[in-house]
Amino acid sequence: MLTRVNKNILKVKPYVGGKPIEEVKREFKLKSVIKLASNENPYPPSPKVLKAIAAAAKTANRYPDGACFELRRELARRLKLAPEQFVFGCGSDEVIVMAIRAFVEPGDEVVIAKPSFLVYSIASAAAGAQLVEVPLNGFRYDLPAMKAAVTSRTKIVFIGNPDNPSGLFPTKTEIAEFLDGFPSDVLVFFDEAYFEYISDKDYPDTLALLKTHKNVIVARTFSKIYGLAGLRVGYGMSNPEVAGLLDRAREPFNVTSIAQAAALAALNDGAYYKRIIKEQTKERERLCAAFKKMGIDFSKGCTNFIQVRVSKDSRDVVLALMKKGVIVRDMGAWGLQNYIRVSIGTPAENNRFLKALKEVL
Repeated sequence: MLTRVNKNILKVKPYVGGKPIEEVKREFKLKSVIKLASNENPYPPSPKVLKAIAAAAKTANRYPDGACFELRRELARRLKLAPEQFVFGCGSDEVIVMAIRAFVEPGDEVVIAKPSFLVYSIASAAAGAQLVEVPLNGFRYDLPAMKAAVTSRTKIVFIGNPDNPSGLFPTKTEIAEFLDGFPSDVLVFFDEAYFEYISDKDYPDTLALLKTHKNVIVARTFSKIYGLAGLRVGYGMSNPEVAGLLDRAREPFNVTSIAQAAALAALNDGAYYKRIIKEQTKERERLCAAFKKMGIDFSKGCTNFIQVRVSKDSRDVVLALMKKGVIVRDMGAWGLQNYIRVSIGTPAENNRFLKALKEVL
């Protein structure tokens, strides 16, 4: 053991993603494998985005624009925010890490729901923070309990909006009540990786909160609906002072020139992505109807994944599905026993998953 290792890092359980397709092919000697484990968009980026990627690759010998000038300007125009309210990360995950790096010191408290996105706890543990976990209530955020958990040592409260793994979100009223009388020196971080999928009128408008609450951060990503998970680009929004502090915690040149060009092109090809949202919404309804018919409990969220309760040990179910060439997520890492999470794939992929699940169960 290295004597000078950061002791906080020993508390961290490394994040384990869904197995790659090629690895499963090798392990089980399969010719065809589908991956429905990582909440990815099953469709490739639009032709316009692919064209932008090819053009940007020609200058890959140069460092990228560290300020993401063009992408920053376009997002500011679309979202009606000032350019200085943005910070950019290697996925929204890095914005989460920036917030902890900029504001959390060893011994400070970070409040999260249990279970919720694993990066909240991983990044907090690495910073030496005291993690305060508030159990979900029927797979929904218990915001009154989270508010009650805030102390003078609390620095950040993380809220998945919607949450992963349930796919549910706190309502406008719940957020308003949560923020009423909330300490102004404690940050409220809204993680909105899946917000593009939401059409519910009760979904809270967190960008409007930026005008009235200087302690709010909102993070979004191009990894999900825009299909740029392999390029890693996300962004955070807050008041200029907070954004400036986040930017100090940012690694230089963290968003590649290819990722910036792809994200900008994706924003300007809305019609392509609207068709994908329509398709995935339709497929989500079809999967939920199939689960009902099979007598399987599930959490009907509003994202591109569904949390499903299975009647057998979820580890056995995941392994059996993998042997059939279908990769889904075992939720044991979230502390959920006998639950799996399935991403919504193409119609053909979903048909294959349902057939395999029926055989396994």
